[in-house]
Amino acid sequence: MQPDPQSAPVLSEEPAPPVDAPVLSPAEVDQLLTQVSDDSGQAGEEDADPRAHCRSVTVQPYNFRQPSFLTAGELRRLRLRHEGFARSLAARLSIYLRLDFGLEITQLQTLPFASFCARLTDPTQIALFKVEPLPGLCLIELRPRLGLTIVDRLMGGPARDVNPERDITEIEQALLDQVTQIILVEWCGHWAKTQDLRPFLIGHENSGRFLQSASADTVMLVLSLEARVGDCTESLQLAVPSQSLEPLIRALSREVEPPTPTPAAPPPPAPAWRAKLNDIRVPVSAEWSDLEMSARELAALKPGDLLRLDPRAFSRVTVRLGGLPRFHGRLGTQAQRWAIELDQPTLP
Repeated sequence: MQPDPQSAPVLSEEPAPPVDAPVLSPAEVDQLLTQVSDDSGQAGEEDADPRAHCRSVTVQPYNFRQPSFLTAGELRRLRLRHEGFARSLAARLSIYLRLDFGLEITQLQTLPFASFCARLTDPTQIALFKVEPLPGLCLIELRPRLGLTIVDRLMGGPARDVNPERDITEIEQALLDQVTQIILVEWCGHWAKTQDLRPFLIGHENSGRFLQSASADTVMLVLSLEARVGDCTESLQLAVPSQSLEPLIRALSREVEPPTPTPAAPPPPAPAWRAKLNDIRVPVSAEWSDLEMSARELAALKPGDLLRLDPRAFSRVTVRLGGLPRFHGRLGTQAQRWAIELDQPTLP
């Protein structure tokens, strides 16, 4: 007899809930569904705006077109070196021109060659020079007014009321080359302890647009100086490419800075006398060791015997304090009493 399929029990594949499982009310189910929909909506908004993930990240700008090849310590040492260069150059040009020539550093920075050329005035006076044995070409820029003021002084003028709106003649350029040579020799002289440098003038240019001494992205160390002579106050710039400066930086880093002098130790304080020692008695005795006797002679001594002493022994008396030898002295008398004059302390 076969069982009736309609009367067979239906088995569910889902496990039966445990007896202790909590039962949610319809209100709690609606609250959970609302919370899930709110969370999914916030996640969708964050995914739609990727910048929301980066709002807490601090972004620091970096200019890849203007990199710096010098550390802060190297730049500080270079500035100290060039401050000494500016002082000595100002004194030397004052003697050469027989007129007060002031120089002051306004800026020391690194710039790409293209940016340096773009900042040059047009027209201007640019001298190209090479420093042996360093690689690369260096530049010196003199503003036209400054150059013509220096030329006016070299020609015997007062270095005042110079007209900068004209071209420099060949004779004037030759006079400026002498001043440029003084600047180069002074700059190289400040590196004499580091490396032997020999400067050579290569050529001249009157516009930064035609300079091709380095590639556009070559990093230059630019020293800007403010020059004052007569009634003229103008800028003077010295630019050195990184390939020329790197050997000097390596040599500069090898120099050992002089140690900071240690302050002299204060003298030890004088020993203070303690009042507690005032009443302590110390036995004091004087002796000399010039007389020697045998044991038999010493045993035969009796009252009334005379001992012969060397008179020189009275000048070699040893004074003992507490049984320890402390002073040497001479035997004598004072107010009809025996006394000892102290000469010197004994050696420890």
